[in-house]
Amino acid sequence: MQSPIFLITPPFTQLNTPYPATAYLKGFFNTKNISATQADLGIEVILAVFCKKGLTNLFDEIEHKQKNPSSNIKRIIAMREDYIRTIDDVVMFLQGKRNTLAHLICRRTFLPEADRFAQAEDLTWAFGTMGIQDRAKYLATMYLEDLSDLIKEMVDEHFGFSRYAESLGRSANSFDELYAALQKPYTYLDGILINILKQKMELIKPSMLAISVPFPGNLYTSLRCGQWVKQHYPKIKVAMGGGFANTELRSLSDPRVFEFYDFITLDDGEAPLEILWEHINGKRKQEELKRTLTLIDSKVQYINNTSCSDYKQGQVGTPDYSDLLLDQYISVIEVANPMHSLWSDGRWNKLTMAHGCYWGKCTFCDISLDYIKNYEPIAASLLVDRMEEMIAQTGQNGFHFVDEAAPPALMKSLAIEIIRRKLVVSWWTNVRFEKSFTRDLCHLLSASGCIAVSGGLEVASDRLLKLIDKGITINQVAKVCRNFTESGIMAHAYLMYGFPTQTEQETVDSLDIVRQLFETGVLKSAFWHLFTMTAHSPVGLDPEKFKVVKQTNEIGTFANNDIQHIDPSGADHESFGFGLKKALLNYMHGTCFDFPLQKWFDFKVPKTTMSSSTIRDAIEEIDTQQSSNSKIIWLGKLPDSEIIQKSKKGSKWEVMSISFQSVKGSLNINVEPDKGKWLLSMLPKLNVTNPRQHTIQEVKSDYEKAGLEDFELFWDNKPISGLYKAGLLRV
Repeated sequence: MQSPIFLITPPFTQLNTPYPATAYLKGFFNTKNISATQADLGIEVILAVFCKKGLTNLFDEIEHKQKNPSSNIKRIIAMREDYIRTIDDVVMFLQGKRNTLAHLICRRTFLPEADRFAQAEDLTWAFGTMGIQDRAKYLATMYLEDLSDLIKEMVDEHFGFSRYAESLGRSANSFDELYAALQKPYTYLDGILINILKQKMELIKPSMLAISVPFPGNLYTSLRCGQWVKQHYPKIKVAMGGGFANTELRSLSDPRVFEFYDFITLDDGEAPLEILWEHINGKRKQEELKRTLTLIDSKVQYINNTSCSDYKQGQVGTPDYSDLLLDQYISVIEVANPMHSLWSDGRWNKLTMAHGCYWGKCTFCDISLDYIKNYEPIAASLLVDRMEEMIAQTGQNGFHFVDEAAPPALMKSLAIEIIRRKLVVSWWTNVRFEKSFTRDLCHLLSASGCIAVSGGLEVASDRLLKLIDKGITINQVAKVCRNFTESGIMAHAYLMYGFPTQTEQETVDSLDIVRQLFETGVLKSAFWHLFTMTAHSPVGLDPEKFKVVKQTNEIGTFANNDIQHIDPSGADHESFGFGLKKALLNYMHGTCFDFPLQKWFDFKVPKTTMSSSTIRDAIEEIDTQQSSNSKIIWLGKLPDSEIIQKSKKGSKWEVMSISFQSVKGSLNINVEPDKGKWLLSMLPKLNVTNPRQHTIQEVKSDYEKAGLEDFELFWDNKPISGLYKAGLLRV
């Protein structure tokens, strides 16, 4: 039997759930009968450090350091025994294995507290009086963050829970700094990582090590892993791929990188890794490799056998999470905001609805790269098949669809398929805040288990949104967020500042729009980031069009994606960063909406030009535009009905009283008996379980065949227009 491929994710990505790349690849290899095993070394290093033995070793290590610690670190060192005594219980609580510990944690006398707890003085506003579990997770997270501060100050300056040595990997045009760091002795955490890797290599005995590097924060540790394997197992081939390589290493020319890896594959990994595996096993020649960088005659060469096509999304198999320590991931709450916590709290199975982006126009995005420009959706039935397989394997029914932007039509089909199969799931995804997300579609998504969406509002300026080619407006975003929120789906916005030509006035106006979105309650969470010009985006490819200037035209020998640039006609963008983030943190906590925007900045800024009712006016508008091809779907149960007599001023007439029951209560309407009889006959035909869906035009035709008049007057006005609350939807 052939030795397996060993797929690893090096430290660190997330504490609460595995990054999905290795699970995707293992699922693909299953379809090819290629043996593969996987490990998330990030969670394994965390568990090795944050346990009684690990902390005992850590504090012993610190004792030998010739350092003068800060007052905060001195306090942590003084409470050494308190940390060692409590660490195992805290980790098990965050793993969901000691839920009753929450009460003890919330008493604030169990955990040692250092500087991170300064922000925890008033938690009632965030968790109320009964949110014991979340309050305890928040406090336990700060406890771990205190220990993180200890590690960073005393033994390893590069440490971070979701990233490691990120500054070394970010925008590293030259490999010099990383290479120098890799020649130094192991850091404290390097030693732990390599010890875990050593044990696994001895046990698995692979013939190829495939390292997934999604982010700059995984790069340094991936190089350490490759370095050790090439030193101790020189016959084992080391391949690297993932998001970092796809965006940063396309023009790599520094041969020193191949002291750590033998191969680097780009874009979708299935076909390149399969061919590489065949090459290693003598079944393919080197020139047959696909989208692969390697060293030939001391020079970096790119080999791409275009005769070999990539696999369709229906062919890559179901992600396989076996081998991973699924019951040992740690759920944390870093920000007291229910939407924001989704990234770090809970175990989410990761899936993709569609390869690439169906929009593919945003000028700040790397839309020229295959992973975005090659759009290919997956059939809803196959998606739900995969969801059911993953639930059976992992025991978890939460899903995070990690699309660039999930297509609304596919989301609708997915929701219908989930409801038809009576599948109980919670799911969330990334979207564009586009007009397709009507009130009724959002209710359908909510009924299927959608709990949250995240999308790009970006600069919150109509002029700049047009320049970005986002295809949305502020007014539209407000309405869509309203539709999501009213259906019970939380909305998160990605925000950008510093887009080319953005003025001070536009930055302040954007902040005010964000304030209004939070104040009206239609936005639940958000995150600001500074615009970065990238080599594969329309801005990076044609900077003159966007009135920015590259600071250098030199192409580095290592990472080449982020481009340093000057924005002559824009504001001093970086100076706004702290104030924007401080304001946003308060808005997410539901406070300070009445503060003048000047309060957030320590320099003079212009007053906003936005009307204080911009967002409120938008969300109070009623959406009237609906497609004549939209389908009518009934999600509810068959209602009860009775004919009742009405009388007024001597006149008597009959009405049909129809009572709809749902999990939220009952809804009663009165209609004319003949129209009520037609409606009762129509609902079974419209039921979501019916394979044949009826358009609004077909429903109207059926209504008129029954001899009834004024369909629009009946359908578009009360009481029928309110039946969306009972599950009668137009999508």
